[in-house]
Amino acid sequence: MSSALPAPGLSHVCDLIVDLDPAMPLGPGRAGERRIIPITGGTVTGPRLNGRILPLGADWQTLWPSGVAELDTRYALHTGDGAVIEVINYGYRHGPHDVIAALARGEDVAPDRYYMRTQARLETGDARYEWVNRTLFLGTGQRHAAQVVISLYAID
Repeated sequence: MSSALPAPGLSHVCDLIVDLDPAMPLGPGRAGERRIIPITGGTVTGPRLNGRILPLGADWQTLWPSGVAELDTRYALHTGDGAVIEVINYGYRHGPHDVIAALARGEDVAPDRYYMRTQARLETGDARYEWVNRTLFLGTGQRHAAQVVISLYAID
């Protein structure tokens, strides 16, 4: 009775443009160099979620000696119809040394030249968006000098 399970699909939910302040170094931690990147706002546009990112939250990053950036963010978005949704987004960014160095200098780099993926958990008490409480999300991202762009997908 062994049959292959169907592969999950992905449905585009929204694109997040997350505005950032400069990184604040914390110094070395157990797994690598630590820093906090404040989240100052942004926009949310897409087929299932629209609104703005609230000017609160941060990305608590760890830069591993191998060059991997471990991303650990918490922030909130405010939908156009008044719901508040918490976002907890965890992931990794890595790539060739020259590409990561260009990103660190604030240069725009094509997103296919490095890996930036996240898993997101969303939560709200607003009944209109109850579906986010029981859905798993996957993100693909791109880093800019003062922004991160994330395309968020529901795992079907």
